[in-house]
Amino acid sequence: MDITTTRASEVTATRQSIGRTVRAYITLTKPRVLELLLVTTVPVMILAQNGMPNLWLVLATVIGGAMSAGSAATFNMYIDRDIDAHMHRTENRPLVTGEVSPRGALIFAWTLAAASTVWLLLTTNWLAATLSVVAIFFYVVIYTIVLKRRTEQNIVWGGIAGCFPVLIGWSAVTGSLDWPPVILFLLVFLWTPPHYWPLSMKYKGDYQEADVPMLGATRDGLQVGLQVILYAWATVASSLLLVPVAGMGLVYTVSAVVFGGWFIFESHVLYARAVRGEQIKPMRVFHASITYLTLLFLAIAIDPLLPF
Repeated sequence: MDITTTRASEVTATRQSIGRTVRAYITLTKPRVLELLLVTTVPVMILAQNGMPNLWLVLATVIGGAMSAGSAATFNMYIDRDIDAHMHRTENRPLVTGEVSPRGALIFAWTLAAASTVWLLLTTNWLAATLSVVAIFFYVVIYTIVLKRRTEQNIVWGGIAGCFPVLIGWSAVTGSLDWPPVILFLLVFLWTPPHYWPLSMKYKGDYQEADVPMLGATRDGLQVGLQVILYAWATVASSLLLVPVAGMGLVYTVSAVVFGGWFIFESHVLYARAVRGEQIKPMRVFHASITYLTLLFLAIAIDPLLPF
């Protein structure tokens, strides 16, 4: 092998190594969770503006929110790296495989937290930046450190962190808060348990192995299924509150009823299977919950743009 070939191989290996490292750090931010941020933030900004807001403001808010959520996710992986190693669902995370060092992850998390706060201060307003900081604190301290390993209600109260994007989006446009974002905050709060508990049912063995008391791992299918039904009904009921409070039109109203009805139906199917002693398929509810929330917030975005 000549010198040129050797150098080319070294350059290729270096590029591949850099690429793996970049992908590992991106994985720390939980990109799938960032999709939820986009789904809930932008429609609320359109609702707050009662039309299309300034596109630069939308982009700036999404960038700041993404850095904030990425920071919280990275802190979460840093703190939970011990239990992640015991769960098949998380055993390939960068801190478990060694692709990223604990020190590197911690520096990355703090950098994203600081950058997101400064960015939102400069591009939006102090209220949006403050809410971003509170969201990080709630997810990292209240959920990950205090609740997650201590109570089966962890995701109920810890899920509050995922409700903040609707407040951040609204405040970025208006510089204040009002009842519509509060209702949407409540909606996401009620939606989180029936979204996450089916996932914990699917990976019940993982959570038991890691000694994490998720409801889906500590209770039987009947009990979890009933809780999923109750929260699904409460979620849909809260979505309908937006109609009189925010003056939503036909598109949102029909969407809330139709998609909400489908979400409730899937939750009842989960419970019915448990009652009959059949094989439970919790991921149907998990995926249905994601589709439901996406379509509902799409309706929130479309409704203010229509002339009727």
